[in-house]
Amino acid sequence: MLQGKQSWIFQNSPKIISTGVVGGPFEAKGPLASDFDKLYDDIWIGEKTYEKAEKKLLEDACEIALEKGKFKKEDITFLLTGDLMNQIISSSFCARTLGIPHLGLFGACSSSMESLSLAAQLIDSGAAKYALAGATSHNVSVEKQFRYPTEYGSQKPPTSQWTVTGSGASIISLEGNGPRVTSATIGRVVDMGITDPFNMGAAMAPAAADTIIAHFNDLDRTPDYYDIIATGDLGIIGHRIASDLLKDSNLQIPPSIFTDCGLLIYNEDQPVQAGASGCGCSAIVTYGHFINRMKKGELRKILIVATGALLSQLSFQQKESIPCIAHAVSIEI
Repeated sequence: MLQGKQSWIFQNSPKIISTGVVGGPFEAKGPLASDFDKLYDDIWIGEKTYEKAEKKLLEDACEIALEKGKFKKEDITFLLTGDLMNQIISSSFCARTLGIPHLGLFGACSSSMESLSLAAQLIDSGAAKYALAGATSHNVSVEKQFRYPTEYGSQKPPTSQWTVTGSGASIISLEGNGPRVTSATIGRVVDMGITDPFNMGAAMAPAAADTIIAHFNDLDRTPDYYDIIATGDLGIIGHRIASDLLKDSNLQIPPSIFTDCGLLIYNEDQPVQAGASGCGCSAIVTYGHFINRMKKGELRKILIVATGALLSQLSFQQKESIPCIAHAVSIEI
């Protein structure tokens, strides 16, 4: 049901009944290592190319979610996935492997919550019985496509972020047990004229703030409704900017509950500059760390605001600025 201008309320309580979370060797060294279902010790993920490795991460996450939920691929009505590769090839080739009717999504790093919100809408409306939602990214494949190949050895400024190697997936249904997906706020594209691809946090922060404000206006809630409000992958700089923008809009979110997935996945001594990013970033932290904390009773209500920078190689070469978007999903137990 539409609530306000850009939010949905899911009246039939679609649930996250199973998850799969996979990561690479760098993620295995981080503080959330115990929240992964599977960790690789090889950045190649046993494949011949990094692009194939990224696809394999998503396949693994989906298959783990299926196995944990005791599902067969044939049980799933729709697969909704996104990634950062040109023409979302990681998602499409994963869908080829799984053989599930597929809705491919591109919201850049917001794809995790874009896929979850649409999956929940399909389930809540009765358009699907089981939906499998997920997102994936790989550090080296993304660096090669959007910046410089790792082998080039280029130095990065302090504003840059480290793309997560990993994937997260979830199965949504009205049946079974698990945290409920209660609402979603679909973001607008916001572009403040930033052109630096090494400062994605600053580019995405206004979109995050815009969606958070819309969420609370549409649902007539205040921040203390939630135990955690987490942006997707703004990093140190973007998270600080988003906090300032929200304060300027008279929306005060206590620092104790306002965090960022890109600040949680790595240790302080890991060389990630301003933090983490990538389609897999918020997917991993949500379906792994936060869902586990909810199951332990540590969290009851969370709001995940996944952010995405909607640029391409071509738009950057043509001196275009970076349009951004953010999608928010509330999960309760």
